[in-house]
Amino acid sequence: MRGQPGTLPDPTRPATVAAMFGRIAPRYDLLNTLISFGLDAAWRRRAVAAAALPAGGRALDVGTGTGALARALVRAAPDAEVVGVDFTAPMLALARRRQPAGARLHFLLADAQALPFPAGSFDCVTSAFVIRNVADRLAALREQARVLRPGGRVVCLEATWPRAPLFRPLFRAYFRYWVPVLGGLLAGSAQAYTYLPESVAQFPSPEAFAALLREAGFTAVRYELLGLGTVALHVGVRP
Repeated sequence: MRGQPGTLPDPTRPATVAAMFGRIAPRYDLLNTLISFGLDAAWRRRAVAAAALPAGGRALDVGTGTGALARALVRAAPDAEVVGVDFTAPMLALARRRQPAGARLHFLLADAQALPFPAGSFDCVTSAFVIRNVADRLAALREQARVLRPGGRVVCLEATWPRAPLFRPLFRAYFRYWVPVLGGLLAGSAQAYTYLPESVAQFPSPEAFAALLREAGFTAVRYELLGLGTVALHVGVRP
C-alpha cells in the first residue's frame, strides 16, 4: 500500500515497510552516501572490524538490503562464507547483481523475526540501519542470539539522535527537512525519507538498546557513538 507523502508506514505491517524500501532500492546506496556525507563506508568497516569474523567462518547479515555490509565482510575475510537476508525482493535483486564473482556470498529472502537457519549456525551476525524497522525488536534480537555459536558476536549499526547541545538542533533541521527533500528529488519518495527521521526518533537510546540486547541474551554488551553522535555501533557476545 502506498502511503501519502508525510505518512509513516505502520511498523507492525511488514509488507508496507518492505514495499516502501522496494520503491527506493535503485537509489538507496546513493542516498545513504549523500545523507551521511560519505561516512557510511567507514561505519561499515568499523562494524566489520567489531564482528571479528574468523578465517573460514560464517557470517549472517540481517536486513542486508543491497548487500553493502555483506560485501564488506567478504572483502575482510575472503575465505569466509557470508549470508545476507532481507524481506525486500528488489533490494535482494540489486544485491545479487553486485555480488563479487567467486565470493562465498549468498542472499536469501527472509524475515528477521524468523531466521531460516539452525541454532548455532554463524560466528557473527551483523545489521546496519535495520533493527528500527522491525516490528518486534526483541524477537529479532533473540533470533540473532539463537543462530549464533557460543562466543559469537552480534554487531548492530543504527542511527541515533546526537546529544551535543549545539549540534543537535542543526542535525534535527537537516534530518527532518533537508533529507526528505533529497529523498524526493533523487529517490522519488519523500515519504521514505520522512519515515527515516521519525523512525530514528522512536528508536531506543543507545543505553536502552544495550539493555534490550542484554534482555535478548547477549553479554559483554558495549556501544560506541560514530558520526558526531548520529550513529551507534552496538556489540554483544552470545554466551
